[in-house]
Amino acid sequence: MAESYRIRTDLALETTERFAEENVEIRGVEIRENYNEEKDMKTTVVKIRTENGAKAMKRPQGTYITIEAPDLSLPDEDYHREVAAEIASHLRQLVDLGEEKSILVIGLGNQAITADSLGPHVIDNLRMTRHIIREYGIKGTGEEKMHRISGLIPGVMARTGMETSEIVQGVAAETKPDVVIAIDALAARSTRRLNRTIQITDTGIHPGSGVGNHRHGLTEENLHVKVIGIGVPTVVDAATIVHDAMAHLLDALDEAEQKEFLEEMISPHLHSMFVTPKDVDETVKYLSYTISEGLNQAFAQV
Repeated sequence: MAESYRIRTDLALETTERFAEENVEIRGVEIRENYNEEKDMKTTVVKIRTENGAKAMKRPQGTYITIEAPDLSLPDEDYHREVAAEIASHLRQLVDLGEEKSILVIGLGNQAITADSLGPHVIDNLRMTRHIIREYGIKGTGEEKMHRISGLIPGVMARTGMETSEIVQGVAAETKPDVVIAIDALAARSTRRLNRTIQITDTGIHPGSGVGNHRHGLTEENLHVKVIGIGVPTVVDAATIVHDAMAHLLDALDEAEQKEFLEEMISPHLHSMFVTPKDVDETVKYLSYTISEGLNQAFAQV
């Protein structure tokens, strides 16, 4: 398929699936899957270990954990609690939370656009502790040990006139966190993963990449601290919908025929159009509560 007609995705898992569809082996990339039948939850860990693997995947070296939960978009509190516990478990593996740490959580996105408001909603539901500890000390919290949690909603450049990375760099330089956790809405190449998938990675995050607005990334390289990225695909581009609708027909064509067909059917302007489910406002609320509860659980134990 021509590069201009590749379906956009922020999920490392979907990139590995594309290589599998094309029967291409990716050297330097390790993939491990686990399906919990009782919870109806599938976890896939993709580890990019070499430069060649990073080049093939077009992603930085690191760990990408994908949690696929089919009922994540439904208002099932018990199910969401199980997903939150899964998030907390993986977060503890990526970040050593066995000793007190200062953690800065960044809620990326535009609060005025529902599908892009996941990050800010997560910040709204987090338990902040840094200001309490600074004011009263640990004893004032009633705990023997506690992580210092602070949060930031940097907004978008159209409103602030500043790159998100500039704002976060300034706050990080002043508050000196041990780790930064950035939450953002992502794009998927499959409609079935919309609002049903969570990706956690230790490679940071690039604000706006899901809709093609490439900004300076929030990474360890430019923030000088470990950066964890957490994202949920809330949008797909219109070309993805065309591709999914024609999937049964494409299966009957060889690679050259698929390329020719997609070039005729998918107009270039469709790649600048993004679509989200009609109930995205309610879904984003559920998702934000689940992610914030997962973070709260992870931070509660020292």
